[in-house]
Amino acid sequence: MKKKVLLLHGWGGSDTPHWQSYIAAEIARDYGCVSFLKLPDFESPDKDIWIKETLRELREFRANVVVCHSLANTLWFHMCNSGLLEDVENLFLVAPPSLNSKIDELKNFFPVEVPKDLHAKKALLVCSDDDPYMSMKEARELQSKLGIEIKVLEKAGHINADSGFGEWEWMLKKIKSL
Repeated sequence: MKKKVLLLHGWGGSDTPHWQSYIAAEIARDYGCVSFLKLPDFESPDKDIWIKETLRELREFRANVVVCHSLANTLWFHMCNSGLLEDVENLFLVAPPSLNSKIDELKNFFPVEVPKDLHAKKALLVCSDDDPYMSMKEARELQSKLGIEIKVLEKAGHINADSGFGEWEWMLKKIKSL
């Protein structure tokens, strides 16, 4: 089966120099199949529009690897809870925010229930021990509820360009090794 990677960004997007842009470019450079969906109005996102756009992309692109960053994790959880998702082979949940975030611009995304089914055959939660949007206690609780493996990065902030994650070789190798 050919690997088809869908990258889903969070609040504010993930344009260069963010690691998701790097991953998209590197996969495409090797003639890989990648979709780096630009969700609409990412500074003031609407959950229902993001769900509609993402479900359409999943249907048309037929991704078997999905990489969520930040708010895209919350988006994925909502889609899991809706019962509208088909299973993917691999899912990466990178730097999810607190499930009860109080950020005003994101209020229609929260709260969110932890899904009983992630609609992924394999899933990995990647968190930082000093993420300003989710404490390690919350990350460990989320991992326990999801029943998946966790990788904890030290002093990685929100695992974005602001915390030094532009060229993220570890993630690129992880995706390529699937």
